Amino acid sequence: MLELLEHIILGIVQGLTEFLPISSTGHLVLFGKLFGLREAGLLFDTLLHIGTFVAVVIVFWGDILHMLKNPTSRLVRLLIVGTIPTGIIALTFKDYFEEISQTGATIGYEFIATGIILWAVESIRKGSRNFEQINYMDAFIVGTLQGAAILPAISRSGLTIAGALLRGIDRADAARFSFLISLPAILGATVLQVKELAEAPVLPSNLSYMLIGAVFAAIFGYVAVRWMIKLISNGSMKVFAYYVWVLGAVILIMQALGKW
Repeated sequence: MLELLEHIILGIVQGLTEFLPISSTGHLVLFGKLFGLREAGLLFDTLLHIGTFVAVVIVFWGDILHMLKNPTSRLVRLLIVGTIPTGIIALTFKDYFEEISQTGATIGYEFIATGIILWAVESIRKGSRNFEQINYMDAFIVGTLQGAAILPAISRSGLTIAGALLRGIDRADAARFSFLISLPAILGATVLQVKELAEAPVLPSNLSYMLIGAVFAAIFGYVAVRWMIKLISNGSMKVFAYYVWVLGAVILIMQALGKW
């Protein structure tokens, strides 16, 4: 029963933090350190990514259906342009950042950096360009920032939304584009993980627990996406800045005391 609860907790954490601007990887490392939760493992991590992918697909099914029917549409081209720098950065620095993620040595600083980014972008005057006015340069910059978020506690959604806002894109459309551009990134990461799994096809005894955790990731990912769109449209991300600053400070104190 305890193992099932552990998988559910990791699923909830992944689902919420993948789309809230507070870093899913950073939180998984943090929960592992604070509560002794085991690492998700390659198979479970893959299933969690599939869960969050499904969440975005459900929310943006209209956009996805349009892209499937029109594979050469402007939106498809924008996502391709945005995904190119993400892919280059991810493939080039994959091993290095995986090593950083395993130790968790820098996540305190990264949480604080995420907070600074969120605070700064909310303190700058925003633009009003709508979704139809997003151009290839916007897509490339947002995609580059998405690639930079490969650092464990740098929030992908926070960085991409901030980039879109700084480019003068309307708040709701900045969030929408951020979540849409996450689809090829999540799918690409999942494909690479499936390839690794295929080389060692061993089904664990707790596969049912993993599937349940993935379902929770999908459910809470859906809730997080819906809530973030509403929050970005009508509120401020500064509350998340306070949150990650506190987390970062706590982690740095723990490291200084030798408790990390």
